[in-house]
Amino acid sequence: ARQRQRRVTMSVALNELKDYVGWESGGQARAESTVLLHVTHSNLQARMFEIRLDRHMSVGTVKEKLRTHTGTGSVFAHLTLLDENQQVVADLCDDSLMLGYFSPLDGYTLHITDLDPHSLSAGGGLEDVNLVKKYEISEEDYLKREDNFRAWKEAKKREDPSWSFAKEIKERQDAQRKKADPSFVPEPWKEVETSEESYKELAERIKVGDRCEVTLGGKRGEVRYVGKIPAIAAGWWVGVQYDEPVGKNDGSITSKLGRTSRFFECPPNYGGFLRPDKLLVGDYPERDIFDEEEEDE
Repeated sequence: ARQRQRRVTMSVALNELKDYVGWESGGQARAESTVLLHVTHSNLQARMFEIRLDRHMSVGTVKEKLRTHTGTGSVFAHLTLLDENQQVVADLCDDSLMLGYFSPLDGYTLHITDLDPHSLSAGGGLEDVNLVKKYEISEEDYLKREDNFRAWKEAKKREDPSWSFAKEIKERQDAQRKKADPSFVPEPWKEVETSEESYKELAERIKVGDRCEVTLGGKRGEVRYVGKIPAIAAGWWVGVQYDEPVGKNDGSITSKLGRTSRFFECPPNYGGFLRPDKLLVGDYPERDIFDEEEEDE
């Protein structure tokens, strides 16, 4: 009797858990005859997940429903039911039989084999964008357009010889921040450095081992590297190990190609790289948080 009571209790608990998990997804509103099947296609790389089907549907009706997803007409569609391990359960050859006849379960897969030799999906026809004919225009016709991109860019350059996309984006962002906060003062625009020797003079005044303080924010630390870092940008950089975990790295940089270069060793989140004009070197000892608390008192 106790074992029976335990089973009943466990069954109730499992049903409650099932209802809880399925609540947000709408799973609790499913009919008992509904089954969620994945769909694959012989001509398509894309895989469709959890297509809702009813076990009372005939195979012919299922084919017609899947036509709207894959473009394969029901006459040319051959359906194969696969289990969760992608093993064949049955070939759905008789269009008059009900889907439930084949005992599909949630998570099973219906694989569509497209038998149409002229199918639009063959050879990547529905997925390969390289097969789509691109719109082309001659140089002469392009220049005749008053609103072409080149004319717009040239007009911008005439108004401001230093104009660039990056500068325009910054100005728009600054305008938005100014609108939200009238006291906001934007920083002057600086062109992206492209010279390999930019900041060299400032960098030569800084040496490894110097104590330093970042001009914005007052973060303090020790200079651990002075030199070039092509992975970030051209010019000279200073590597700093901060006194506190306020950095962004551990003394290494990962390029866009995924290659990691190490310039010094430090714990994670203690390292950072700055331009030489963003910090000051000198007598900047490590702050004592207890001294700061005493001053506050």
